[in-house]
This record gives sequence, structure tokens and C-alpha cells, in this order.
Amino acid sequence: MTEITAEPPNAANMPAAEPPALPERRTSPIELLWDLVFVFAVTQVTTLLSRHLDWSGFGHAMLILALVWWAWSAFVWAANAQESDATTLRLALLVATAFIFVCGLAVPGALTSESLLFAISYAIVRVIHLALYADASRRGNAAWSAIAGFAITVAIGMGLLVLGAALGGGARIPLWAAAVAIDYAGPAWLTRERLRGLQRVAVAHFAERYGLFIIICLGESIVAIGLGATAAHRHLSSGEVVVVTLGLLITVGMWWTYFDRFARVAEASLRTDRDPVLAAADGYSYVHLILVAGIITFAAGVRLLVGAPHLTPSDPVRLALCGGVGAYLLGHVAFRWRMTGTIGYQKLVVAGALAIVYAAGGGLSAWALATVITALMLSLCAVETIAAPRDGLGGRAS
Repeated sequence: MTEITAEPPNAANMPAAEPPALPERRTSPIELLWDLVFVFAVTQVTTLLSRHLDWSGFGHAMLILALVWWAWSAFVWAANAQESDATTLRLALLVATAFIFVCGLAVPGALTSESLLFAISYAIVRVIHLALYADASRRGNAAWSAIAGFAITVAIGMGLLVLGAALGGGARIPLWAAAVAIDYAGPAWLTRERLRGLQRVAVAHFAERYGLFIIICLGESIVAIGLGATAAHRHLSSGEVVVVTLGLLITVGMWWTYFDRFARVAEASLRTDRDPVLAAADGYSYVHLILVAGIITFAAGVRLLVGAPHLTPSDPVRLALCGGVGAYLLGHVAFRWRMTGTIGYQKLVVAGALAIVYAAGGGLSAWALATVITALMLSLCAVETIAAPRDGLGGRAS
């Protein structure tokens, strides 16, 4: 069976000949193994944030998350240009799995004692990614001109990452922030025109991979709820059971807003987009980072919330809960706009309501705060489901 892949526009103006269409494929077992390592890495980022839930800790955690996310996303693109049973793909993912696991181990000390270990192992993963892409180019599945363009920014970014780790002190954060900015800017702006001819997007595989990562992060939220409930007590109180249940319902609500309808709509939209590579880069590689950051922030907050259901949550915990879910919804709005050109007003309204809850909910107990957020999320799911037949996306999007 052959997948119907989206055709890039203005092929005559592209810097390289179009790579051949790829056969339809889904996520392979080796890619699922690769994802398991990122479950651990994401868990480590959540733990790092929950231990340092302030503005400085948030900035550090988001810096590490941006690196982890970009490594995973880079391999999705490279694997998308490979045959699922290619020996090169399996070997590259297995080797990279070992190094990204080391990165995950080093995350808690990535900005202190384990900085150099994190930076070197991460840089090796990115070099393996470039080698995998070079092999795809050799097979005729990717354009070398585009690969060579962003390989330069990868090299500069990794050099700054290792340099910042080696220098330490006050130089580390600025150099690492510059490394992330340059690495992200490569395909976004510096080589954007070349990116159009990078490869044919195997749409089913591509959309499925990003959906799976959202599930990984939502699973981390569930793990965080469980860890928060069992961290200090052997027996659950009734209040803890209530907050655990509400936290789980919020997570289900976040899952519903992504997977009930719009995941399929976004995949269909990518399949017919006139500029599929740029749409995939914008909507999935970049915008999905907002969704992931929102989930991770919520997970860190709920982990602390569950352990004290009868207390008033501190301002950082309340901000993590409301801000995390709010950022997730705003990420959805941006994703929908990029993929379909429409705006999810219901999500904007709920994100605004969450901002009000944060500002005015300083006296709420943990269970009361969780109840309000749960009510907002369940109402959003209900309204979008009811409104779906009248939606401008043919009744399939919310």
C-alpha cells in the first residue's frame, strides 16, 4: 500500500530535486524503544522543575526541555526519511539511545556538576542525527543542500553547548541559551527556503510520532500524580484520593482536546498542505514544544499539589497548575491556526479563565483549586464536542 504524500509547491524553484515518495509506514518497534528513553528524560525534567519551582528553576528546566525536545524531534525527521527496516536507522537509534539515556541521567545536575557529561553526550546524539540524515540523502530520500545548511547551525550550537559546560559559572546559561537559539533558528529562519526541498513527508508516520510524544508527556503527568500521592504517606487520605482523581481528570481533559478530533484533522491538513515540510516544521516541531512545556509544568505542579490536599497551594504551585494547563491550551490554539488557519476560541476562553483562577484563587485549598481546573477542562471538552458538527473544519475538529 502506498501512502499519499503531500506535494511541495513550486517544485521548479526548489534548490534540489524532489526526493521520491516514501511508502506508507507507521512507528516501528525500534522507534518505540527510542521513545522509552525519552520517558525517562522527560521524567527527569519534571523532577528538576518540581524541586526548584520558581522562576529561575522554570527557566533552567525549560532550557533543558528545549534541548531534549529538539533531539527527539530531529530524529523523527531523519527517521521519516528512512525505510522503517533500514539497518542504518536501527543502528543509529540504538547507539543514540545509549547516549540520550546518559543525558537523562545527567539532567538533575545538567547545570551544575554533570554539565559536561550532559553536553558531550547530547552533542554526540546530534552528530548521530546528522549522520542518519546524510545516509537518507545518499539513498535519495533527503536533499543534501538542506541538510548541509542546518548542519552548520547544529555544529555551532553544539560547540557553544560544550563550551558553556566546560567554562561553567556565569557563562554556562548564556552560552547554552545561545546554543538553543541558534540550533532552533537553523531550520526556522536561516535555511527555511532550503528546508522546502528537504524531503517528502511520510505524513502518517510523522503525525503519529508527535502524537505519541504528547502521550508520553501526559503519561508523565499521571506518574507525577502517583508519585505525589505516595511520596510521604503509606495510606491515602480521602483528600488525597479526591485530588488524585481530579488531577487524573485534568490529564484526561488535556488528552481529549488533542486526540478526540484535532489530531486527525491536523494529519489530514498536513497531507494536503501546499508546503508540507514547512507546515510540519512549524506546527509540529516548533509549536508542539509549547504543548509539551505546558504538560511538564502542570505535572510538576500537580506532583506537589497531591501531597497536601487540605493546604492552600503556594503561589508557584498554583501558577504551575493554571499556567501549565493554560500554556497547553494556547499551544493548541497556535497549532490549529498553523495547520488549518482557524482559531479555537473555546480554548482561548478557558486559558483566560485559568489566568483569572490563578490571580484570584490564592485562598483556595488544593482540592478546591483542582476542582475548578477540572470543571473548566471538562466544560471545554463538552462544549467542543457539542459544537463539533458546526465547526468550520467539517465537524471533525474542536
